[in-house]
Amino acid sequence: MAKIGVEQSLTNIQMALREKGYDVVELKQESDAQNCDCCVVTGLDSNIMGMQDISTKGSVIEASGMSADEVCEQVASRLQ
Repeated sequence: MAKIGVEQSLTNIQMALREKGYDVVELKQESDAQNCDCCVVTGLDSNIMGMQDISTKGSVIEASGMSADEVCEQVASRLQ
């Protein structure tokens, strides 16, 4: 079963992914993303300084402007 990290504020997406059978983990801190196959974020915490620390090797999906179903489709396509 794929482990999906989802930002805390995206509760509708967390529920939709759980209904699809994914193991959903709330991303409360950066280390929560380490063992995730895919992460879903709001995009609100944009990196203004342009610095990056890689905390996951999985795909990252920015969910802004997307419905829960669209996010589920993105997750499924990236895990194939």
